[in-house]
Amino acid sequence: MKINTYEKQQQLYKRTLIIIVLSQILGGAGLAAGITVGALLAQEMIGSDSFAGVPAAMFTFGSAGAALLVGRLSQRFGRRIGLTTGFWLGGIGAIGVVVAAITNNIFLLLAFLLIYGAGTATNLQARYAGTDLANSKQRATAVSIAMVSTTFGAVAGPNLIGVMGSFATSIGVPALAGPFILAAAAFILAGLVLFIFLRPDPLIIAQEIAAAQAESDKNLSSSDTDSPAINKRGIAVGATIMVITQIVMVGIMTMTPIHMKHYGHDLDAIGLVISIHVSAMFLPSLITGILVDKLGRTTMAIAAGATLLLSGVVATFAPGDSMFFMITALALLGLGWNFGLISGTALIIDSTTPMTRAKTQGTVDVSIALAGASGGALSGLVVAQASYATLSLAGGFLALLLIPVVYWSRKI
Repeated sequence: MKINTYEKQQQLYKRTLIIIVLSQILGGAGLAAGITVGALLAQEMIGSDSFAGVPAAMFTFGSAGAALLVGRLSQRFGRRIGLTTGFWLGGIGAIGVVVAAITNNIFLLLAFLLIYGAGTATNLQARYAGTDLANSKQRATAVSIAMVSTTFGAVAGPNLIGVMGSFATSIGVPALAGPFILAAAAFILAGLVLFIFLRPDPLIIAQEIAAAQAESDKNLSSSDTDSPAINKRGIAVGATIMVITQIVMVGIMTMTPIHMKHYGHDLDAIGLVISIHVSAMFLPSLITGILVDKLGRTTMAIAAGATLLLSGVVATFAPGDSMFFMITALALLGLGWNFGLISGTALIIDSTTPMTRAKTQGTVDVSIALAGASGGALSGLVVAQASYATLSLAGGFLALLLIPVVYWSRKI
């Protein structure tokens, strides 16, 4: 398909965003299962808090591999094929988790959590698809629109754990596996929406536009000899911002349900706290995107570090039986992650071209996923050996590393 005017490009950009929004609503419902009950399911099956962070690590490791796969497939065949494959793999993984819970097989659980992670990675990578046809002043806003749409599904998911638990027990499935039934349906439907409607493919069109521009600008190429170094630096800074925020967010978030359960909170209370946390991760995105485009990427990265530090401090000193303080800490945790992810994502998009963008984005998201896996795996050990307060305070101070990163990148 030829896009020979800016108006046609903008029309396709807006249409692509609508399709991405629909898939993100469904995908958000799918990713909520692992966040909310993954640790509780493992604790129930293993009988120990020390390994409660393993499920988050497993589906995050799985998301790392899937990020690479989705990025490579998208670069070669377009966003439609890459994202559809990732969501459908996530759906298969969610079905496998339900089977593992029924058979009480911990090894099967861990194996299928790896595959389930593909849905998480794809839901995150879909944010890039909305930016393929955006101009430089629309990129952070486009990311934010994709992310805010995730809120609807991601918030509904945790609040449905009671309902899905009751449904699961009514058909002979353990209650904690109920949300994964919802995740399976959500991921498969998200993939179906993209497979049917994401035509023409935005990345392929963006590549065609870039190739046409390169052909017409051959005489200007000599003035751009220093751009690769600047782009590499921008990629490194954007990735670092997202890696740090991911480690802090996943580490604290993973152990919060366990911490709350120890203080007598039921599943509905845990679901409420996590749903507010997820809301803070995605709902402010529209405002954040505007701020990132207006105030700058590095300014919002500093705001991310400060917000995550405040979250860690609140979680450290919050009484375990206080819903108010737990909600406050987890809301700040989600907000800090939101600031970091959107500012880092915008830097990555600024620093790549359509000809290599999907591949680079996939590689960067591998680093983000591995960081989350490390945070999830270590969080259980830290809490078992020390306390939830220690974990929270350590996470808050780790977020301060964003300040020297931003200082280093001040010329970007």
